[in-house]
Amino acid sequence: MKLVWPLPALLTWLLAWGVFLGLHGAQAGGLLAFGVAMAVSALAASRGGTRWRRAFMGLGFPVSLLASGLVAATVPGWAWLLPLALLLALYPACTWRDAPLFPTPQQALQGLAQVAPLAPGARVVDAGCGLGAGLRELHAAYPQAELHGLEWSWPLALLCALRCRFARVRRADIWAVDWSGFDLVYLFQRPESMPRAMAKAGDELRPGAWLVSLEFEAVDFKPVVRLETVLGKPVWLYRAPFESR
Repeated sequence: MKLVWPLPALLTWLLAWGVFLGLHGAQAGGLLAFGVAMAVSALAASRGGTRWRRAFMGLGFPVSLLASGLVAATVPGWAWLLPLALLLALYPACTWRDAPLFPTPQQALQGLAQVAPLAPGARVVDAGCGLGAGLRELHAAYPQAELHGLEWSWPLALLCALRCRFARVRRADIWAVDWSGFDLVYLFQRPESMPRAMAKAGDELRPGAWLVSLEFEAVDFKPVVRLETVLGKPVWLYRAPFESR
């Protein structure tokens, strides 16, 4: 059952506070209680539907803890650097120009195999695979494909590899990896990244290979087809060599 906003945020805060107070009451130590509660809060917040909701859900516990006055007695000041360190691990500075962690919605790629058919064993890559939501949708669309995932953040790459054992996931810079060996490149980036993606794909993809972009159009090129199985999440398909508008 889908919870009405802001109930998910309230439940996330209550859960994090419950974990923190429970561990602290069990004399686990303020730092350990804080770290576990932050991890629980971040995990719950990852289920938020939008970037702002995820931020609101994830920041509620640490901000309320700071305002409560308990932090001075239970958590050393340097512990507040831990969320920053976690953020930098998840989003290294060199990736800030790329898309943040926006998972591919379920069924967003439904019908993809019908308009972009691939032979069994074709090599498909999710460039910026995050936690693997896109890889799962690609696996549903192309169950016989050889799936690859590229992710620069090592924590995300590790978790994605654990979640998507059907794919070959590795930590890599999507802009440094050669795309020429792939039959289909899947992206869920941002509008500012699309010119760079199209330039790279145009230079490296062999004729007949596909570039598939969720939500964001390459406005200077004509798509072969546009799908939209999830409202507000169109899928744009381009086939090399690309045709300019």
